[in-house]
Amino acid sequence: MTMPQGVQERTTVTIRFAGDSGDGMQLTGTQFTRTSAIFGNDISTFPDFPAEIRAPAGTLAGVSGFQVHFGSEELHTPGDEVDTLVAFNPAALKTNVDDVRDGGMVIVNEDSFGATDLKKAHYDSNPLEDGSLDKFRLIKVPATKLTQEALKDSPLGNRDKDRCKNFFALGLISWLYGRPLHAVEEWIDQKFGKNPDVASANRTVLHAGHAYGETCEFFEHTYHVSKAKLPPGRYRRISGNEATAIGFIVAGRLAGKDVFYGSYPITPASDVLHVLSRYKHFDVKTFQAEDEIAAVCSSIGASFAGDLGITGTSGPGLALKGEALGLAVMTELPLVVLNVQRGGPSTGLPTKTEQADLFQAMYGRNGECPMVVIAANSPADCFDTAVEACRIAMQHMVPVNLLTDGYIANGQEPWAIPDPDKMAPIVVKHPGPVKTSSGNGNGNGNGDVEPPLFKPYLRDDRLVRPWALPGTEGLQHRIGGLEKADVTGNVNYEPENHEHMIATRQKKVDLIANHIPEQTVMGPEEGDLLVVGWGGTAGALRTAVERVQKQGKSVAHCHIRYLMPFPRNLGDVLKRYKKVLVAELNCGQLRFILRGKFLIDAYGINKVQGKPFLVSELENKINELLSN
Repeated sequence: MTMPQGVQERTTVTIRFAGDSGDGMQLTGTQFTRTSAIFGNDISTFPDFPAEIRAPAGTLAGVSGFQVHFGSEELHTPGDEVDTLVAFNPAALKTNVDDVRDGGMVIVNEDSFGATDLKKAHYDSNPLEDGSLDKFRLIKVPATKLTQEALKDSPLGNRDKDRCKNFFALGLISWLYGRPLHAVEEWIDQKFGKNPDVASANRTVLHAGHAYGETCEFFEHTYHVSKAKLPPGRYRRISGNEATAIGFIVAGRLAGKDVFYGSYPITPASDVLHVLSRYKHFDVKTFQAEDEIAAVCSSIGASFAGDLGITGTSGPGLALKGEALGLAVMTELPLVVLNVQRGGPSTGLPTKTEQADLFQAMYGRNGECPMVVIAANSPADCFDTAVEACRIAMQHMVPVNLLTDGYIANGQEPWAIPDPDKMAPIVVKHPGPVKTSSGNGNGNGNGDVEPPLFKPYLRDDRLVRPWALPGTEGLQHRIGGLEKADVTGNVNYEPENHEHMIATRQKKVDLIANHIPEQTVMGPEEGDLLVVGWGGTAGALRTAVERVQKQGKSVAHCHIRYLMPFPRNLGDVLKRYKKVLVAELNCGQLRFILRGKFLIDAYGINKVQGKPFLVSELENKINELLSN
């Protein structure tokens, strides 16, 4: 395709919008992402929220950012180096400029670089004038003044007019990268339809930003990014939290079960509750509990009653649920426990990402208390993994820990909407009524007590006990956290029985390995290096490995979804490579587990900065190990 004069073709572009938490950066980034998706590009995003709810305006702690990577090829990450940074104030510039590539473009709102603004961002001199930005293409735009000028006839007050300046930036960037404006205009009309003055102001400023790009002569050329060649299908833009919620709904429909979601609000898991609350017409019940303990206990109760019981939280909330999770293990009830991981410990980094809850998911309960653990690897994969977590929980009568993280929970990408008619049903069976010879379940008519015919812990070949619904005739049985006798379910304190039940509950989890897929790798089946990961690092790892493979090196990528139990062939896979590198956003938790279980001498690359891996970081580590 021949580009018009002054237009450059790009395969991929990474843009970051950054400003104060009140500047509308998330909205601006989301609308640019939406427009690019409609245009036909592949997309991957990374919203970055401030940890402080109301940090002082203009300070480093209050900076909010939104990064979008869009292109004409399949993308797996929101991008490494930033091509264009839009910074609304000095604090946004200072916290983000180091991620801009040399020669990249930095667009700033020069109206916000006064002495007070610079002081809040701890600048000793004005970076727009001191030469510190010389390695970038600096574009200074008086966005605040131009917004006020565009709205001089608007009835809005000055403060409300100023809040429109993010649409000026959106119009400018849309012109620079050839994005049409009609999708944004439609959204403005829907969002602000009940306030026509606000809607009119935003549309006016959007077009003012676009016109400024056409006339200012600061830009040598504009850019064109062609449509991506994605597999045919019907797509929608989706975040990880949205995909998780929809996965829960679909799992309920596939199993013929009402969904009960008990949760206490916590960042970054709260959006799952918000999404599910809108789907009552799909037999979804949501309960915003008074605390984490009430949330999980209500979900266990729902499972006992025959619903698909789910509870959701982030790391600190999972700690509070620990005792109740032991109850779910002891009673062997199906329960899905969603943990959208964030930086810790304690309150930690509530709006940043981390993978440091693996030990907690595997071992964070008192006693020998095994739970299934699986992890989603991308925003769209959250749907499939949520369905799989529900399937395992209901078909194997076990609680399941479902791990996502803040990176993929808030990130967005295209999702190929599956055909519901092609999805396998989740077959769930409940025992029917049981009658004794006397018909009342209490005796044989001669004054002798007859033992109940229903045996709540009589197991099948997978060691799965029956899911008895309360109120079913003859299915009365003990329930609670005290140790049970096998088969009868009666309370039992005998040492041998306790050890037997401990081993049985663990073996039931281990046997699930026979009902999950074997581990696959991307790349050669054996070779010099295997790069292992789990969770939201998948996109960066895949991209890094593909880059090294193109250099002709013997390296493969293994991404583990099933963490407890592991796939039955994982040990054999690991031992087919000379070296194993485990990449995690923690201090080495999976590496510790793999070394102990499979006796492999694995290397590690670890990061705990509240940020995802850069592809370049991984590529450098891979090449370092291969060269040694």
